[in-house]
Amino acid sequence: MSNITAVIAGAVIALSPTVHAHDENGETSLRLTLTHPGRNASGTHGVTLSCDPPGGRHPDPARACSELEGSGGKFAHVPDGRMCTQLYAPVVAAAEGRWHGNPVSFHAHFANDCVMHSRTGTVFAF
Repeated sequence: MSNITAVIAGAVIALSPTVHAHDENGETSLRLTLTHPGRNASGTHGVTLSCDPPGGRHPDPARACSELEGSGGKFAHVPDGRMCTQLYAPVVAAAEGRWHGNPVSFHAHFANDCVMHSRTGTVFAF
């Protein structure tokens, strides 16, 4: 490789952004929202959640942060085994913000609240 090629390659590598998979010292600050489309008194209900230390407007921030930490920051997981009715009362769960300093965005539709809680635990229990 010529000196010029090596210098250009080195400059490209030096200028490339570094992406960290998990920034242990990064901030966790999330805006969580629930929307129930089709309800007469519809609208979006939202809370904030911060971790390290747990806080925000979430009713149980310590538990929600613990569940997120246990899942590696994933908002949805396999169903927890609870029995849910077949009643269709759609709910949309969304999260935007930062998890350990990294930007996150989550948006999912569920058939009803029970199905949502079975897949998301207490993170969207507000």
